[in-house]
Amino acid sequence: MPLKLFKPTSPGRRGASGPTFEEVTKKEPERSLVQAQRRQSGRNNRGVITVRQRGGGEKRLYRLIDFKRDKLGVPGKVAAIEYDPNRSARIALVHYLDGEKRYILAPVGLKLGDKIQAGEGAEIQVGNALPLRAIPIGTQIHNLELSPGRGAQMVRSAGASAQLMAKEGTTALVRLPSGEMRRVPLECIATIGQVGNVDHQNVKLGKAGRKRHMGRRPEVRGTVMNPRDHPHGGGEGKSPIGMPGPKTPWGKPARGLRTRRRKKPSGRFIVKRRS
Repeated sequence: MPLKLFKPTSPGRRGASGPTFEEVTKKEPERSLVQAQRRQSGRNNRGVITVRQRGGGEKRLYRLIDFKRDKLGVPGKVAAIEYDPNRSARIALVHYLDGEKRYILAPVGLKLGDKIQAGEGAEIQVGNALPLRAIPIGTQIHNLELSPGRGAQMVRSAGASAQLMAKEGTTALVRLPSGEMRRVPLECIATIGQVGNVDHQNVKLGKAGRKRHMGRRPEVRGTVMNPRDHPHGGGEGKSPIGMPGPKTPWGKPARGLRTRRRKKPSGRFIVKRRS
């Protein structure tokens, strides 16, 4: 997906860039595969703000994506490539032979009219989903499950891809985009190829207004606040943090504090950490 540069008609346009959308073939989403989305604006079920700097933004309809790829053995045809405002990747509308329609993440190289399939008997080609035990070592994969049948949780953003490194016993060794090496059960399903919209990371917004359209409000640094508003605040002129390590607005240690619980060994499948 190439990017387009804008003419410098204003300071906000100078240096800004955006996608050309030339791979998108359909503007309106499939009505049976969308649902209303209530804005949270960073608030929890009691209406209390738990995530700061959220609010505003454009209205969106949520597209129901098939992350499980559990339509096993039924061939499908790519009917459209669409834009999804809820994620960085593009999505593909698939019409299956039995009449059902589903959205999947659109990988690099998937085109209008391509045939795709899920299941252990599917071919090793872009867009097909198979269990890890049926995928050759060294293959690029995305849309990766961590628990069999739960649906894909990893490698879903634009341009991302993991690599299947080895198989041993009941698990496979996968190298994730962060560089982390992780063991994943062989029964977990992954999709062949790399997630599309690779140039997403090169887009330059150019002005604060485009961030507001995404629902992001301005962030204020703690160092410019008063001491009652932030632990970093106060002092004459530009002051350092003045304490051991950076803090959150509520005085908790920030940046680098390990928060994993020892009683829940969630890192036992990690062979090599990303850091």
